[in-house]
Amino acid sequence: MSDDVVTGTDDRIIDTAFSAALSERYLAYALSTITSRSLPDVRDGLKPVHRRLLFAMRQLRLDPGQGFKKSARVVGDVMGKFHPHGDAAIYDAMVRLAQEFAMRYRLVDGQGNFGNIDGDNAAAMRYTEARMTEVAQLLLDGIDEDTVDFRPTYDGESEEPCLLPAGIPNLLANGAQGIAVGMATSIPPHNVTELADAALHLIKHPNASVDTLMGYVRGPDFPTGGILVEPADSIREAYATGRGGFRVRARWSVEKEKGGAWQVVVTEIPYQVQKSRLIERMADMLQAKKLPFLADIRDESAEDLRIVLEPKSRRLEPEVVMESLFKLTDLETRVPLNLNVLDSDGRPGVMSLRETLNAWLAHRREVLVRRSNFRLGKIALRLEVLEGYLVVYLNLDEVIAIIREAESPRARLMERFELTETQANAILDMRLRSLRRLEEMALKTEREQLITEQEELTALVGDETLQWQRITGEIRDMKSVFAKSDARRTDCAEAPDIDVDAAEILVEREPITVICSKNGWIRAMKGHQDLEAEYKFKEGDGPAFILHAETTDKILLFAENGRFYTLSGDKLPRGRGFGEPVSLMVDLPADVDIVRLLKAEGKRMLVAASTGHGLLVPTEAALAQTRSGKQVLNISGTARAVACCVAEGDMVASVGMNRKLLVFPIDEVPEMTRGKGVILQRFKDGGLADVTVYSAEAGLSWKAGGGRTRTEPDMSEWLGKRAGTGKMPPTGFPRPARFT
Repeated sequence: MSDDVVTGTDDRIIDTAFSAALSERYLAYALSTITSRSLPDVRDGLKPVHRRLLFAMRQLRLDPGQGFKKSARVVGDVMGKFHPHGDAAIYDAMVRLAQEFAMRYRLVDGQGNFGNIDGDNAAAMRYTEARMTEVAQLLLDGIDEDTVDFRPTYDGESEEPCLLPAGIPNLLANGAQGIAVGMATSIPPHNVTELADAALHLIKHPNASVDTLMGYVRGPDFPTGGILVEPADSIREAYATGRGGFRVRARWSVEKEKGGAWQVVVTEIPYQVQKSRLIERMADMLQAKKLPFLADIRDESAEDLRIVLEPKSRRLEPEVVMESLFKLTDLETRVPLNLNVLDSDGRPGVMSLRETLNAWLAHRREVLVRRSNFRLGKIALRLEVLEGYLVVYLNLDEVIAIIREAESPRARLMERFELTETQANAILDMRLRSLRRLEEMALKTEREQLITEQEELTALVGDETLQWQRITGEIRDMKSVFAKSDARRTDCAEAPDIDVDAAEILVEREPITVICSKNGWIRAMKGHQDLEAEYKFKEGDGPAFILHAETTDKILLFAENGRFYTLSGDKLPRGRGFGEPVSLMVDLPADVDIVRLLKAEGKRMLVAASTGHGLLVPTEAALAQTRSGKQVLNISGTARAVACCVAEGDMVASVGMNRKLLVFPIDEVPEMTRGKGVILQRFKDGGLADVTVYSAEAGLSWKAGGGRTRTEPDMSEWLGKRAGTGKMPPTGFPRPARFT
């Protein structure tokens, strides 16, 4: 072996960076997943596996009027001829096409166990049988008339359609879900009658607005029904952009019982929610006491869905109970919309409602033109044959003689009567018994009919207006097929504006006296006790906050770290003992003291820090749902929160540790849900001691010595602008400086 052979390099080996090679191969995989597996085509709304299933069933002649065949036979044909993937994936796709709770318009008519809304799996494919539905026939109608392109199958032995003629707007009618590489699609089902009306409008007005189309398409129409409570503006935005979502909740009713009792019966649940899983989760929440307003949950479903919810108290309002359940359970879900599909060129992209329907209409026009051209070809061929038959009729004896005696009858016929090869072959292929039917009138009548049809089709192919007229007729015919049985299942409604927690309604409303000590021990005594009375505390501890409240109240705790913590009046420890530390109820750090304890009442509160910064906060914004509380006043460095009061009045009074007092209008303080706030009062030394809000008409009040309250009606001497330094307070103002 020569040296040049040994040391030579193979021309097939190409030096390239590993990252580049990996990127190239991953891109090829991603494109294959996007275009050949996960995303539907905008024209027929099908993925390749669904398209191959329907085409294979058509080849097996599983029409609606024919008998069923085993599902395994269908799956085997699809896998062997068109779809080289696992049989489980193919059967799962077929099962979904047969499930009436998954498909708004089923494409497969299944016989046997094809699963149920509880989430149970279908029986094995060897036990179930299937055939096509009439809707599937509409999708396939005209596929043998050159309406769509075909391509070789994976093994090259046969051909499969690139897409279906799609006699209905299947993409929106049945929806689709899929996860590709770097993108996904999620399209809920819609009512085909509404889609037909929108398409008819688009034929006349291709650039119709979303608002106009929403006059026809009110929103998704799910096979499981339910109530669509998404606001109209949100639906409009979703249809305009192709991205959004729809809130769907269960349909329910109230059944009255003896003695004023009642129960809620759920008859429809949101789309793609498994009934058994829903009830299981609700039962777990009931066991964990997360649904305190329910006493029992029962599944009484037979052929129709029926979930019975029994309230804990007849005093509850059904609407309040259900609104609470909608927030806590899957009785209300959000169905996403992501109209990410393959366009007519096979490129993925997000389309709007109008673009999607226009793409389907454009496809139907192409199908119509190709079908018309196919028929024109057939007519031309038949006319050519008819002309030959007329020659036979007029010269029957001579034709028979030529056929009997000539060595090459085809050539002799073509020469003698100036026939084409097609005409000569047709005459030679004619059976003898057909000669009796060769009547001149019949042949001429058929020829005239075909010529008339040819002229009509020629005009149709060359006139876009006629094409849209024909498509309009086809859509109306399609709409009439569904008209009687296509009532909308999902109603559109507005969610009631109910902001009441059913759990709170269960709490008996009773007066309590809340007592909190300096060391953070809190308790609630029954009834409204004397606020000036002496109460027992642990040794070395004493009173800090005492207030009247009720068990249904929310108690706000404002701490030095600027956070608000929320306590429920009914959950405070009772009895005449010392209570419990607040730190057991909320996550209050050990080194942080309580600034103020007050009821969550009034529209807003004024909070302030030792640096003199403060802000107004809405009371609702201060309520926290968790133990960790809610940060409202931002604190930095060594600063701390020092004051909090209900902001009922038109003036703010602030006093510093240097006893300087400043009064200014409350309008100068901004209202925020969180922040550092603005400077209320400036100090050369020390910091802010206290703030309060009062009415200028009533005057400023503060606690004087001996438990007395002093009111100063005229505070004009201390009136200034916010962020001023203030002046010394009136004689007798308390030391240290406090208003309460």
